[in-house]
Amino acid sequence: MGKLAFILRFILSVFPADRDENRRHIHVVRRGGKQTHRGQTVAKIWIEKDGKKCVEVAWSLLDASEEKMILQAIDENWAELNKLIDQVFDGKKVQVKRIK
Repeated sequence: MGKLAFILRFILSVFPADRDENRRHIHVVRRGGKQTHRGQTVAKIWIEKDGKKCVEVAWSLLDASEEKMILQAIDENWAELNKLIDQVFDGKKVQVKRIK
């Protein structure tokens, strides 16, 4: 798992295997709890379409206010998150961003 950013009680992450998917996306993981990483995943957010910025929900278990907050954070930090995703996909160490 490539952690990209922390937002309150959530982690934004990608998996190296996501490199081969048809659209770039971010997994939203709820921090804490005793489940495995995949068991804590609460949303999948598309961040591009045809190589252009397009932030939209693929699926989500978040409540409306959490989803709105996550979407806004991704939108506002889109360029930086994409750079971090590139680093993960290139096998480089990533400095995890804290988003407020």
